[in-house]
Amino acid sequence: MNLSAPSAAAWSNPVGDTGVLVLHGFTGNPTAMRPLAERLAAAGHRVELPRLPGHGTTWQDLATTRWDDWAREADAAFDRLGARPRAIVGLSMGGTLALDLAQRRPHDVAALVVVNPAVTFRHPLRPALGLLKRVVPTFPGVGNDIARPGADEHPYPRVPLGAAASLFDAQDVIRAGLDRVTAPTLVLTSRTDHTVDPANSGIIMRGLTAAITEQVWLERSFHVATLDYDAEVIADRTIAWIDGALAGTSPADT
Repeated sequence: MNLSAPSAAAWSNPVGDTGVLVLHGFTGNPTAMRPLAERLAAAGHRVELPRLPGHGTTWQDLATTRWDDWAREADAAFDRLGARPRAIVGLSMGGTLALDLAQRRPHDVAALVVVNPAVTFRHPLRPALGLLKRVVPTFPGVGNDIARPGADEHPYPRVPLGAAASLFDAQDVIRAGLDRVTAPTLVLTSRTDHTVDPANSGIIMRGLTAAITEQVWLERSFHVATLDYDAEVIADRTIAWIDGALAGTSPADT
């Protein structure tokens, strides 16, 4: 990745009566979420967009981190928003982290928006990951799944298997706890996604017991939809959903 890319750094907006935590995906960095974070700030929200540990530098750094490190930073960034009404927006693994935080802290999370979230990894080799990560420590990167020409999330060229295995294990726990998510939840799903099977969104929608949920299909974008053709649709729907939830009205009516 381009280590000099300013967009790969953490970003925040300290002004606003309501707060939104924005989370990027696995092997990515804040680049993929920066335009959405800026739209949320312009809409009047205080925003925290952290750079998760091991991300935005080198894949060798990612190899030294695990799920607990990323979840700990998500919690810390959420707390930096203060004791105001708070929402979470996450892309891919950022959506996984958002669902995890909503399960563990249901009284603190007022709204969720997840974009191409991942709660399962089904592959014939998954049972062998414990052995494989000792023999083949990395596999080729999976970033920049974007339909729009020229868009670049600055992903890692390699994926450390140990870090990936910890994500897959966490997904199992979070998938089993979806019924504990009580916040109004909007799920935005790319019809064509070469990184996360769109069926993940269906699993989430069936598992949620929140009173207010909605799924929206994105017809023109691939996995990193926040940098793709549907970026404005995502921003508009996200802001409307969060504004409705934090105002105490039905997000679907906004």
